[in-house]
Amino acid sequence: MYLVSSLLKIVLIILPLLVAIAYMTLAERKVMASMQRRKGPNVVGVFGLFQPLADGLKLFVKETILPSSANLTIFVLAPIVTFLLALVSWCVIPLGEGIVYSDINVGVLYILAISSLSIYGIITSGWSSNSKYAFLGALRSAAQMVSYEVSIGLILINILLCVGSLNLSEVVLTQQSVWFVFPLLPIFIMFYISALAETNRAPFDLPEAEAELVAGYNVEYSAMGFALFFLGEYANMILMCSLATVFFLGGWLPVYSWAVFYWIPSTIWFSMKTTLLLFGFIWIRSSFPRYRYDQLMRLGWKVFLPMSLGWVFFVASILLSFNWLP
Repeated sequence: MYLVSSLLKIVLIILPLLVAIAYMTLAERKVMASMQRRKGPNVVGVFGLFQPLADGLKLFVKETILPSSANLTIFVLAPIVTFLLALVSWCVIPLGEGIVYSDINVGVLYILAISSLSIYGIITSGWSSNSKYAFLGALRSAAQMVSYEVSIGLILINILLCVGSLNLSEVVLTQQSVWFVFPLLPIFIMFYISALAETNRAPFDLPEAEAELVAGYNVEYSAMGFALFFLGEYANMILMCSLATVFFLGGWLPVYSWAVFYWIPSTIWFSMKTTLLLFGFIWIRSSFPRYRYDQLMRLGWKVFLPMSLGWVFFVASILLSFNWLP
């Protein structure tokens, strides 16, 4: 019985996530088209609503091409590892009040551990392809992810100092009186920009720079191999926006000034906040040119790292001075 309930929970988390990933691709193309004064996908289905299904079917039936000089075992496993790691992170995300697969007490550490492991899928894909372009893209991506994970870790220390727990549900419940985005607005902005860099999104999409690296670490992949990388990237985007919602926007908690909306389910509040942050990802991609690689590294190591470390000392000193430590 326990096994059946666990499988049911997994399905109830994974299926909506896969649908969200599929329609996130459509939303991105539609929003960018609107910002560029064009229509976007509008042929397959009403208003183009079946376009993600058509894209998925196309990738599914295409021939999988395996490079003759590649290390085939690692080459095939790399996208599978990347996609699975993008999914298992969702085990500890509270999607609503009491709606979480595993409400463990070290949820923040679990998220940081899984995000660190995701580098291996990218590194192995670039190395096993036996292609200079793919390997350079993988190295860039690894360096970028490691650089911005440091600042993300220090930013989260500020939240943990205010909460006194590593449990994500506790982080949300602590924000019942005030969301952390208001007292910690500069940290929220740094977290959001770091999330862009962590997920290799524009203007930090250096690992997939078409101008110099063709397509980065997935240049040799086709069909379902490419699709798994694609799905993993969008799953990580939704994950980072969900974490921003949990840490700074009160998770599933409603906007208290809007008393008329108390009847809205907690999962809807969570989804609306996450969708708003995802819209920001698309808006930024449409608006800003790509950074140079030295600018990317300078921002991570010389700007975000000292600023996030300074905020740790500042928040800790405030909490100690007023005896507010939980």
